[in-house]
Amino acid sequence: MPSSTPHLASEGDPENPSVRRAQRTRVTVRAGAPVAYIRVVLLLLLDVSLLAGASGSPVVNPCCHYPCQNSGMCVRYAAGRFECDCTGTGFYGDNCTPSPDTVHYLLTHFHWLWELINTSFLRDVLMRVVLTVRSNFIPSPPTFNSKYGYLSWESYSNLSYYTRLLPPVPEDCPTPMGTKGKAVLPDPAVLVERFLIRKTFRPDPQGANLMFAFFAQHFTHQFFKTHHRMGPGFTRALSHGVDAGHIYGDNLERQLQLRLHQDGKLKYQLVKGEMFPPTTKQVPVTMSYPDSIPDHQRLALGQEVFGLLPGLALYSTLWLREHNRACDILRAEHPSWDDEQLFQTARLIIIVRPDYSNRISLEFNHLYHWHPLMPDSFLVDGQDVDYPHFLFNTSLLLHFGVEKLVDAFSRQEAGQIGGGWNVHRRLQKVVELVIKESRDLRVQPFNEYRKKFELKPYKSFYEFTDDQEMARQLEELYGDIDALEFYPGLLLERTRHNAIFGESMVEMGAPFSLKGLLGNPICSPVYWKPSTFGGAAGFDLVNSATLERLVCLNSRWCPYVSFHVPRNERDRRRREPTTEL
Repeated sequence: MPSSTPHLASEGDPENPSVRRAQRTRVTVRAGAPVAYIRVVLLLLLDVSLLAGASGSPVVNPCCHYPCQNSGMCVRYAAGRFECDCTGTGFYGDNCTPSPDTVHYLLTHFHWLWELINTSFLRDVLMRVVLTVRSNFIPSPPTFNSKYGYLSWESYSNLSYYTRLLPPVPEDCPTPMGTKGKAVLPDPAVLVERFLIRKTFRPDPQGANLMFAFFAQHFTHQFFKTHHRMGPGFTRALSHGVDAGHIYGDNLERQLQLRLHQDGKLKYQLVKGEMFPPTTKQVPVTMSYPDSIPDHQRLALGQEVFGLLPGLALYSTLWLREHNRACDILRAEHPSWDDEQLFQTARLIIIVRPDYSNRISLEFNHLYHWHPLMPDSFLVDGQDVDYPHFLFNTSLLLHFGVEKLVDAFSRQEAGQIGGGWNVHRRLQKVVELVIKESRDLRVQPFNEYRKKFELKPYKSFYEFTDDQEMARQLEELYGDIDALEFYPGLLLERTRHNAIFGESMVEMGAPFSLKGLLGNPICSPVYWKPSTFGGAAGFDLVNSATLERLVCLNSRWCPYVSFHVPRNERDRRRREPTTEL
C-alpha cells in the first residue's frame, strides 16, 4: 500500500519554480582565478541560493501554485519549501496525484450495474452509501473561513463567519489567482457587460418557472444573510441552516413582535376576508422599504428585505397561513396545550418541510446567485408588469391575491442560468458585487474548485465554452484558464444539453445540498417521530407536504401550481376557481 505520508518539497525540488530558475543559472570557476573574481562568483551563487533572482524579485510562496491536488493541504515552510498533506484524501505521493480509491470510479461507471441495483433490495443500502460519498466532498467539521486559511479552533467555532471549502488564495502570491493569469483582474463591470448582460431572454430549456425562482430565493434567504457591515465573509444567520427565520424572524425580539401570542399563531391582517401579513404600522419591525412606499403596502415580514419582490411576499403569506392552519389542527388535537407549545410545535412542522444545511459555506452562497432566472418583465393576470412597477410593490399581492399570483408565476418561464448573456440589466450591480466580494475574500480559481469536486479542470477557454468569441475575449482578459474566477466560471460555463446549468453548478451544488440533508437534526431518529410534531395529525402534515398542498390548502381556489411551466394541454388551460387538489 503506498504511503500517504506528507511530502516535503525542498529548495532542490524540481517542482519548485524558483529552483528551476536556479538550475538554469550555471557558473564556472576557473582554476587560478583571482580572489576578487571568486568573491563575485560566490555572491552570485548566494543570490541564486536565496532564490531572489537577478531582478531581485521576492520568493514566490509555493502554495500559490496549488501543488497539492485532490484536497491535499499545502503547508509552506521556509525558503520556498512546502508540504502536501494527503491524509484522509485516498491519494498519496508528492502532490496527492495518483489514482483515487475505487469508490468514486464505481459510482460514475458501470451503468448496467446501477440499473440492476435500482431494481433490487440493495437499492436503499447502496443509495445510502452513494449519498454519503457525495456529501463527503463537503468537510465536516468545517475547515476554513475568510480570516484563517488553515485549520484552527476559530474557523470551527466562530459561527459569525461563513465557512470555506477551500482556503483563500495566499496574500503573497504574484497574481490575484495564485501564479497564473494577469497581475490585475478584469473590471467586474466589463465582465458583466461583455459576457452576462442579456441580449435576448433565453428561457430554461427544462421549463423551470418563476414559482421555482422565487422559492429558491425565499428559501435561501434564511441562511444566506451576509453581514455587510462586518464584511462579505460574515453572516448574520448564526444558526447556519433552516430555522425559518424568513418567516419567524432571525432573533427572539423580532419573533415575539410577529407572534399573536394566542393559540400559537402569527399576527395577520384580513384583506377582503383573506389572511395576509400585517403592516409595519400594526407590527413595527424593521423592514427595507423606500420612502415612497405608502404605509398600507409596508408588510411586516420575518425577513427584512422580503418586501422587495411580490414573489417573496407571496411565499411569506403562504407560510403564515400554513403556520396558523397547523396551529388550528394542533389545538383541536391538544386542547390543553398553551400558546408556547402550540407555536413551537407548529414551527417545527414548518421548518421540517424544506430541510437544509447546518453550516453554510461562502462558496455555496456565491454559487446560489441565480440572477439569470429573472425574466424581462412579469405577466400577471394578463398584465405585463415591468421592474419599476414590480419591485417593492406588495399591492400586486394584495390586489390579485395568492391564487392569481401563484397561477401567473407557475406559467411564466424562468431564464437559463448557465451559458452567459442572460442577466437582466436591472441586476447588473448585484452580479458585479458578487464578483467584487469574491476578490475581497480571495476565492480560489474556478479550476481549483473543479479539482476539489473531482471534475477534470478545463485546459483552455475554448474547452470551457462553445462560443469561440467569448473564449477569445476571456483569454484576452484573464490570460490563463487557471485564472478564471469562481463565480464568473459558474455562470459562463457551457450548459449541458437542454439543461439550465453547466456541469460545475450541478456537481458542486448537489454535495452542499446533500450535506445539509444529512446534517439536519430534525431528520435524525431522535427528532423524526410523531411525538415531535404533536402526534399523528402533525406528523401527517409533514409527510404529506407538497407545493400544491401548501398553496391549495391555504387558498380559496386551487390554481395551476408547479415548479415547471405547463407541459400538457390540460395544464395550459386557464384554471377555474376550484378547491380540488
